[in-house]
Amino acid sequence: MKIELKEIKIREVSNWYKNDNEEWVVWYGEKLNIRPKYQREFVYKDKQRDSVIETVRNNFPLNVMYWVQNNDDSYEVLDWQQRTISICEYIDWKFSIDYRYFHNLEKEEQEQILDYKLMVYFCEWTDKEKLDWFKTINIAWEKLTEQELRNAIYTGSWLTDAKRYFSKSSCPAYNIANEYLNGSSIRQEYLETAISWISNWNIEQYMSENQHKPNSNELWLYFQNVINWIKVIFPNYRREMKWVTFWLLYNQYKDDNFDTNKIEEEITKLMQDEDVTKKSGIYSYILTKNEKYLNIRAFTDKQKREVYEKQTGICVKCTNKFEINEMEADHIKPWYEWWKTIIENCQMLCKNCNRIKSGK
Repeated sequence: MKIELKEIKIREVSNWYKNDNEEWVVWYGEKLNIRPKYQREFVYKDKQRDSVIETVRNNFPLNVMYWVQNNDDSYEVLDWQQRTISICEYIDWKFSIDYRYFHNLEKEEQEQILDYKLMVYFCEWTDKEKLDWFKTINIAWEKLTEQELRNAIYTGSWLTDAKRYFSKSSCPAYNIANEYLNGSSIRQEYLETAISWISNWNIEQYMSENQHKPNSNELWLYFQNVINWIKVIFPNYRREMKWVTFWLLYNQYKDDNFDTNKIEEEITKLMQDEDVTKKSGIYSYILTKNEKYLNIRAFTDKQKREVYEKQTGICVKCTNKFEINEMEADHIKPWYEWWKTIIENCQMLCKNCNRIKSGK
């Protein structure tokens, strides 16, 4: 490991900035790779981006940046990617501050920015040393997500291909499934979701096994199959669908035949049922018939007390007398037959009798 600290003026590195917004971003006469394969996407908001330029314009110090020197006299940005791109984009007239682009500044203002000295650590590291360091740092005030850390560890041909589908703004995954996904594609949350589906949350193992495969076809095809299955089985989209673990349902029921019209009728009825407190659970319940997904509204303490007093503490099954804390409220007629959680449908059973009834 060899590290050397140098001062470099922005004017020395500001030539030949190129950004294709997808695969590569280069600077410094194309010798500096700002976005190596293990790096994240650009995630700065306008306020963060502008603050970098204001820091430079006021000659305030920026943190030290890290470049890794390769064997072919080229470099990679290990830390400082977000701030580096902010500087590049401003000098390249991509955005303005206070309605003034770089080319609108007075000559002396331009010179001041170009003469600003960047503090750069030039590092000669092995790939392992480079990635170990990358995993430990926070890049430009934005903490790395778990998937961004995994991308740093398992960079390779498979990841490069997978990011085409899941990691860009308006990527194919976004275009076909954004209504069913949470998070952000550029923060790698779409990619994390897709891998978790196909691997049953064994994300690191899956990425390790596939790291050097030439493409991510298996992942992309599986993801499309899940999304297409959702749209066929549940064609009427509702916002609650964003919180459903559809991949588990797909894995278990993908080969079953369903009456989509009947399913829609049942969903509509359940959506209007005030006893169902977790509407997103309706989709899992429809296929599994397990009421745990619905969080059925429980009888209130007031209702329990009223029924307990009416029964004088007697369990209606075993006819023994109990204290109220030794009893549980139960639906006289079962909820799944569309009977409500109302006092007229409530009975108090001792815990043992209720367990026996529930286990039938």
